[in-house]
Amino acid sequence: MGECNIDHSKTDTLKKLESQKEFLPLTLYNELTQYLEEAPIQDNLNELFHFLKKYDLSSTDEQSDRNEKMRNLINS
Repeated sequence: MGECNIDHSKTDTLKKLESQKEFLPLTLYNELTQYLEEAPIQDNLNELFHFLKKYDLSSTDEQSDRNEKMRNLINS
């Protein structure tokens, strides 16, 4: 994924998560929702936003890779 210099707000990241809800595994969606209820640091918000961006258009392999990266991000 390309480098982005935009800071994405918690609200924007939640909206992006909602827009991808039907494409995400339910357990991951729930974990991400809970994570965003906390106060994640800006770098993590930005990274999560980009993992979610165009998730629905990604291949199955790419989605699996992003799922793993998102789980690693929220569990670190």
